Amino acid sequence: MEAFGQFIPLILIFAIMYFLLIRPQQKKVKEHAAMVEALRRGDQVVTQGGLIGKVSKVKEDNEVEVELAEGVKVRVVKSTIAQVLTKTEPAK
Repeated sequence: MEAFGQFIPLILIFAIMYFLLIRPQQKKVKEHAAMVEALRRGDQVVTQGGLIGKVSKVKEDNEVEVELAEGVKVRVVKSTIAQVLTKTEPAK
């Protein structure tokens, strides 16, 4: 019984670390994955590099084509999209 008492603080520390660090990080990763999957043509996005542009084409192979300026289009890996500034409404 005394040996179990020595493990209680260790178990409590792990539980606190789980609820304060690990669980919120997993939730953030899920939210980012959902945001990336919901990308549509016309969405204004910010990449992790800080570039702001409009999605001109969503490709199947984990890429999107982003128009940074008129006539300037770049291919971007979906997972590097940091934020969606404006969403477009789905076509009816």
